[in-house]
Amino acid sequence: MAIRALCHLFNDPVLRQKAKRVPNIDSSIQQLIDDMVETMRQANGVGLAAPQVGVPLRVVVLQMPGEEPIAIINPEIVKRAGEREVTEGCLSLPGYAGEIKRSASVTVKGRDRQGKTIRIKATGLMAQTLEHELDHLNGILYIDHIERRDKLHKIEAETGEM
Repeated sequence: MAIRALCHLFNDPVLRQKAKRVPNIDSSIQQLIDDMVETMRQANGVGLAAPQVGVPLRVVVLQMPGEEPIAIINPEIVKRAGEREVTEGCLSLPGYAGEIKRSASVTVKGRDRQGKTIRIKATGLMAQTLEHELDHLNGILYIDHIERRDKLHKIEAETGEM
């Protein structure tokens, strides 16, 4: 495992590109997942998308507080419900947080690292993190959801990835 460099909004166009589907889960994808988990943990994040480490593939990792990390390959949101206002930050835009609207609950389907089809129903922080990371796979950042400029705030300590 290795910690990979995080891409930042101001110098990495990969963050604005739509990521490609993973055609098969081989050893390079397994290594990418391991590296992403280590990178996410080192940065004190709860989620990370492959484009954030410069890899334009549809892979995300998540780790909710007190839980084991999970990887989702080729994820897609199949259901959304409700709406809530949340404060988000991003490892690719350190030093800022913004108030945006996210779904109250989401259902995501994809494949786990063994290639098995998975379906995740989530609420709260997990739903927010899933939406945030899947946005990254489509070249969308949380700041794109900010309705007014006064909803983005500079913060002293870096915020974790949502």
